[in-house]
Amino acid sequence: MLQSGILNPHLLSLLARVRHTNTLVIADSMFPSWPGVETVDLSLVYGIPTAPQVVAAILDHWKAGQAWMAEEFTQKNSDAVINEFRQALGPVPLQLEPHLEFKKRIPGALGLIRTGEARIYTNILLESA
Repeated sequence: MLQSGILNPHLLSLLARVRHTNTLVIADSMFPSWPGVETVDLSLVYGIPTAPQVVAAILDHWKAGQAWMAEEFTQKNSDAVINEFRQALGPVPLQLEPHLEFKKRIPGALGLIRTGEARIYTNILLESA
């Protein structure tokens, strides 16, 4: 029985199938469903778990080479929230782009991990290294 690390079997299965340059979306609670993109729903209640919590847990066990977020994220959130996300990403380079461009990347993702995140424009696309 697993007693540490990621315990969710659906999430573990998805992470084990990601290969070089595949992408994963870490989505907020309001992110729309994407037909054809496997979804692991981790949301418990509004705000739990947060996207940075999920990103940090994943990056403890998974190597990302690049991350993308909507540039509106930095326009609509406080410096404290922005720093929380940057800290969760650690050394992973973050690229910002217009929200509509960000959303064009979603259909190519191997999977989407839905969180309980309640803050606006907090979706992250991670590319495996």
